[in-house]
Amino acid sequence: MTRKGTGVGFYIFLALVAIISFAVLELNKNMVLGWVLAAAALAVYAWVRVSVLAGRGFGWRLLAFAGAAAVLAAIVVLTVGPVRRHAAVEGSTAVTDIVTVSDGQLTGVVTPDGAVEVYAGIPYAAPPVGDLRWRPPQDVTPWQGVLAADHFAPMAMQPQNSAIYSSLAQIIGYHDYQITTKDNFRDPVDEDALYLNIWKPAGQQEKLPVLVYIHGGSLQTGQPWYSDYSGSGLARKGVIVVNMGYRLGVFGFLASEEALAQDGTTGNYGLLDQIKALQWVQENIAAFGGDPDNVTLAGESAGSACVTALCTSPMAKGLFRRAIGESSTVTAPMPTHSYRPLDQAIDTGRATLARFGAANLDELRKVDAKTLVAAADTNHHITIDGAVLTESPYASYAKGIHNEEAILHGFNAQESAPFLLFGNAKLSDYESKVLAYFGDNADEVLALYPAATNEEARQNWADIYSAVFFTYGHHCWSRQGTALDMPVYQYYFTRTNGRLGPWHSGEEVYCYGNIPQGSRLYDDDDRRLADVFSSYFANFAATGDPNGPGLPRWEQSGGGAHVMVLDGTQAMGDDPFTPIYDTLDRYYGWEK
Repeated sequence: MTRKGTGVGFYIFLALVAIISFAVLELNKNMVLGWVLAAAALAVYAWVRVSVLAGRGFGWRLLAFAGAAAVLAAIVVLTVGPVRRHAAVEGSTAVTDIVTVSDGQLTGVVTPDGAVEVYAGIPYAAPPVGDLRWRPPQDVTPWQGVLAADHFAPMAMQPQNSAIYSSLAQIIGYHDYQITTKDNFRDPVDEDALYLNIWKPAGQQEKLPVLVYIHGGSLQTGQPWYSDYSGSGLARKGVIVVNMGYRLGVFGFLASEEALAQDGTTGNYGLLDQIKALQWVQENIAAFGGDPDNVTLAGESAGSACVTALCTSPMAKGLFRRAIGESSTVTAPMPTHSYRPLDQAIDTGRATLARFGAANLDELRKVDAKTLVAAADTNHHITIDGAVLTESPYASYAKGIHNEEAILHGFNAQESAPFLLFGNAKLSDYESKVLAYFGDNADEVLALYPAATNEEARQNWADIYSAVFFTYGHHCWSRQGTALDMPVYQYYFTRTNGRLGPWHSGEEVYCYGNIPQGSRLYDDDDRRLADVFSSYFANFAATGDPNGPGLPRWEQSGGGAHVMVLDGTQAMGDDPFTPIYDTLDRYYGWEK
């Protein structure tokens, strides 16, 4: 005979509370201690309900549950995982020989199979804090002793989502969430983040090609240790890979007349950091076996936008030979993201000072970084400052001004998918969306993309969004490169899988050769494609031509319409977004 209020229903309720509690602890990446304390709290609550409150009224039972809920909430808050830097190679104990660079000596770590050496957290510029906030990057102070370059530095200062949000994104978006105690910690974030990382084939090397990668994240977020674009895959194919942290958001792209007068540059501090990292590579990469005269600059999303900006920057001249761009550019006559004219940047800078009650930059430098990070949403655009960029990349290419000698670039079939998860069109609002964006050109766009059903409206708007914000800039870049007699190779990634598929950034795990061993989200065709795609990257980094023995022939783009379609098989094909490009040329003012 059960006691009053503790029948089967109570135990079902208790089980549900336990499941929810443990799910929250897992998604929030709490320490194991949190699980132990939660289990103890639930056990005490059950004992109180069954033994102490037997026969008591509903009010007592409600009070007991409220107390238990408060204790569980406190456990979730108090046992959040600690902040911890990511190891360059998890579980590695093998240390490299000492390497001497311009600022001191360092060692890295070796992957368990002995094939790749990784050097993480190497400072390439002085910490941009205090008086150096919103100043061009300064030289590193040489260190004493041997630096153990075995952990990645903190990511640059940026807004952060809760651990629960990030976990749900992995479940819903990436489909690769894993339940493990190995990730019960928080990622470090710091204004002091100007460090770079190197992956190289193990052992003594000489004159290897070098690929320098710039991560994406809308110039607001991102970090250099993400496994999809780890340099390990290309290092196994004979390429040294370098990536770096760089200033983001308000720290990297605030523009100010005061700074412009003082330094002759403003608003492009993130780009200046990238240039500083490229200069470090020129000076030091030979110590790792790399060839400073054979550097390819690569990037994805906003990182690719930075690549295209640096391709026409006078300050980046001579720092790299070739360029790889994935899923973004600022080469169109009017780039649709990651870019703004200087007057707009200055106006936003003034508004930012007013937002924080600062009369000048010195006062703004006194504002805590955790407070300032909120301004990332308005300060994340490259600008024409007269130094890093003297004019728009479009104008420079039109004059024949560029730093690269060959281009490999492209985009994915569903670039718009993550950006339209909660904002795609329906038949009822499709035409109004097109009209709101294109105005007088709307009829022309609707004639190209007519819709009679919700599904047609949804797909059309997704394609239009992809073309406007992603693919059109690549079409411009292909035409610009071809007109200047550069070899231009363009791809179109269409491969579906159990993870991201051909969404924005879905190609990276393939082209950098990092599909996890044993992952059921990919099949044998995915692994073959990753081998082909990463071989194209490795060959291009080495010679400026992606082709090589055993690979499907990748022909030059011929102005953009001719693309390498990358799927279960690889073959040349047509850019499917071509029909809208003439309209976009007229809309944005392309001059033929």
